[in-house]
Amino acid sequence: MLLARDAATAVVLRRGPARHVAVIGWDRATDEFELGQWLYGRIYERRCDLSPDGRHLLYFTMNGRSRSRARGSWTAISRAPYLKALTLLPKGDCWNGGGLFLSSREYWVNGGACHEVLQDESRLVRSTDYPWHESYGGECPGVYYIRLQHDGRAMTQRGREDGDEVTRFEKRASGHWKLRKRAYASIVRRPGRGCYFDEHELWNARTETRIDLPEWEWADVDGGRLVWAAEGRLFSGQLSPDGLEDTAQLYDFNPLRFERLAAPY
Repeated sequence: MLLARDAATAVVLRRGPARHVAVIGWDRATDEFELGQWLYGRIYERRCDLSPDGRHLLYFTMNGRSRSRARGSWTAISRAPYLKALTLLPKGDCWNGGGLFLSSREYWVNGGACHEVLQDESRLVRSTDYPWHESYGGECPGVYYIRLQHDGRAMTQRGREDGDEVTRFEKRASGHWKLRKRAYASIVRRPGRGCYFDEHELWNARTETRIDLPEWEWADVDGGRLVWAAEGRLFSGQLSPDGLEDTAQLYDFNPLRFERLAAPY
C-alpha cells in the first residue's frame, strides 16, 4: 500500500497469482477501489512511491525480457493507478532502481546514473543529487526505510536477530498507542515471504500493553483509524484504551484474476 501524503488516495500493489501484479486505486475518503492495470512480472514495492498529491506512481519492475525496449527491468512514472509509462527509464538489471518523490513535482531515482532515458513525458522534474541525509544502500532498504521515515515513522533501532537484519520503526497511532514495525532483511527466503518482510505490533506506553499482530503484512495510520493488510484483504479499525475495536473489512483482493486493461491516456 502506498498512501499519498497530501491527498486521501492510495495505490495498492496486489501480488499474485504467480507473477502477476494488480495495481488498484484506493479512495481513502470513501473506501472505494478502482482496478488500474495488471503486470506480468515483478514490481519491487519497497522501491516504489506515490506522489504527495496522489496523481503519479513511481515504480521499479522486472519482467526479464532483456531484448525489449525496457531491457527487462525499468523505473517508470505513470498516472496512478495505471502502469503505462509517461517516463520510462530502462535499467537492464535489478541493482538499485525505483525512487521517491521529493514533492508532487520533483522526484529522485535510486541509482539514477545506471538508467537510460527512453521516454520522458511526465512533465515532472528529476533531481540528480542525492537528497537525503540517511543512506541504507542501493537495494530495497535504501528506498523503503527513507519512505517510512518521511511518512512519519521514527527509526528506533537497527541490529541483527538470528542472522537477519532487523530495523524497528514506530508511529503514534492514537492516544497512548503506537504502531510498531519490524522490517526484516534476510538472506533466507521464508515460506510465503521474500527476503524482505515486515512484522507489526501495537504498544501502549501508559499500560505497557503489547498486542502482537503476526498476520499483518502491512499497516499504517490513516487519519483517526488504523488500516492493515492480512491474507490478501484490507481492513480498518479504531483504537480505544483497551485495544483495537470496530474492525471492518474494506476489500478482499483474493478473487482478482489477470485481465488485459488499457490505461485511459
